Amino acid sequence: MNASGDLAGPRPDGGRGRRIVLWRHGQTAWNLERRFQGTTDIPLTATGVAQARRAARLLAALRPDAIIASDLSRAARTAAELSALTGLEATCYEDLRETYAGVWQGLTHEEILERHREQYLAWKRGEPVRRGGGELETEVADRAAPVVLRAADKLPDGGTLVVVSHGGAIRTTIGRLTGLPPAHWEALGGLSNCCWSVLGEGARGWRLLEHNAGTLPAPVLGEDD
Repeated sequence: MNASGDLAGPRPDGGRGRRIVLWRHGQTAWNLERRFQGTTDIPLTATGVAQARRAARLLAALRPDAIIASDLSRAARTAAELSALTGLEATCYEDLRETYAGVWQGLTHEEILERHREQYLAWKRGEPVRRGGGELETEVADRAAPVVLRAADKLPDGGTLVVVSHGGAIRTTIGRLTGLPPAHWEALGGLSNCCWSVLGEGARGWRLLEHNAGTLPAPVLGEDD
């Protein structure tokens, strides 16, 4: 058995029993203002730090084997709370950053609808859209998913990886790893601040076990940042 009490070694279903926990960062001021953050480096609020501290206590109980994070401060600061409890150093990667959204970054939800309504509606319909002239969702998955998979490949059988990132980057990574067509990634919905989703490994690859877990129902603020 591994440290979390799971049976180690190959499973009857053909998987290695590994888990990936994809954890969204804590609250920022731009989340509260419903501003699209994208790759803008916005720090956590005091509430965001408290959220990270609370969630870290829950995630530490999973006895993770490794932690990786976006290098943006809101994600790195969130990861630091789990590092403090587990003694594991969080390795930060630029490729785990949120979607770059060009001129959308810094705009509120209402301003985006007012200035870029057709582009916004096309994105919500599942069409490939460079929001604000930035990245496609598939391009975010192209950079983020391989980082997650490389880290997961280093896990022991039955091991757990915690990935600290952003709402949009997490959704695209889940979509890519589970084989969901990009047009349907929006169906996964957003993550509340400091909530997480869990992927488990089976014979057919990665599957979604939990989504937006970790707290009582809370509003999703700025889901793509």
